[in-house]
Amino acid sequence: MEKVEINKQARLSEHLTSSSVATLGNLSELNCTRLSPHFTLGEMCKTSAKTADGNIPSHVHIENLKRLCGWLEMLRDEWNRRYGEGDDPIVINSAYRSEAVNKAVGGVKGSNHLTGCAADIRVAGMEQALRYAVILLDISDERLRVGDGTSGMSSEDFDELLLERSPKGGYWLHFAVRPPSQENRRKIRFIQT
Repeated sequence: MEKVEINKQARLSEHLTSSSVATLGNLSELNCTRLSPHFTLGEMCKTSAKTADGNIPSHVHIENLKRLCGWLEMLRDEWNRRYGEGDDPIVINSAYRSEAVNKAVGGVKGSNHLTGCAADIRVAGMEQALRYAVILLDISDERLRVGDGTSGMSSEDFDELLLERSPKGGYWLHFAVRPPSQENRRKIRFIQT
């Protein structure tokens, strides 16, 4: 097991140039760093799991989170256009997870959360999960249809769209999009955990 060096005086920007240094003393920087207009780095890295590594992402993970947040922004905009009050937020339960956090929360090996490519989105119930899923499918279809290089829209597809239900009856939507260098599988499932 690799030992993680903790430097409580390091600034987040210093950490991001070095994958071996975690910053726990300045986590407020995570909360203030915007990945997109409505999502912060802190929001995408929050966890209740207490681990030595502090769940601090590398610069590569942050680039993946930015790509993911682009999709989440489109989901937010379209949700509010179709159903919302105009400024309804998209609430993230979990996004980036370090190996230690993923293990602590019982995540699967090879999870897209480990690379900053996935988010678990809070929903009020099955209906909202289905509506979010339909919106994300519509966005993907549109991106594939017009993503010809001239529209300014990428032809990137998603990797996973999983409607999940806990044994206690709670629902959430797992959404993942991998970098262009990796194949996105367009995997759609309903999962009882």
